[in-house]
Amino acid sequence: MYSREHFLVGAAVSGLAVAVLARTFDPVVLSLLFGYGVLLSVFVDLDHFLLARWRSGDWGHLSACVRNPGDAFGDQDWVFEDIDDMEQERLLSHVVLGGLLVGGQALVSVPLAAFTAVILYAHVLADLLRDNGVA
Repeated sequence: MYSREHFLVGAAVSGLAVAVLARTFDPVVLSLLFGYGVLLSVFVDLDHFLLARWRSGDWGHLSACVRNPGDAFGDQDWVFEDIDDMEQERLLSHVVLGGLLVGGQALVSVPLAAFTAVILYAHVLADLLRDNGVA
């Protein structure tokens, strides 16, 4: 799924999750949570660059995106086109990193950890729906 689509999914899910947490946090924290949720939904995909580095042996994919940030967010088909069959690894890395993030946050704030888990669940679900031709 493209970053712009994850942005929309992240905004919708963050909005709903913030509404659920309205009695748990004050409005400033809720605003910060909303922004965090949207950013997390988009930038969790940065782990793809670690996978590309592992697969290709260099940072060329990241360098290309840094040189062309507009294209990297707007037209992403070219970014990993030379790496075959990274779908399973990218979802696995989301689950591993997400589990570590949620587990660490649960030690500090269970509501924050639950919020993060919901955002990451929506991200992975959106990817799976796209990969299976549903969305």
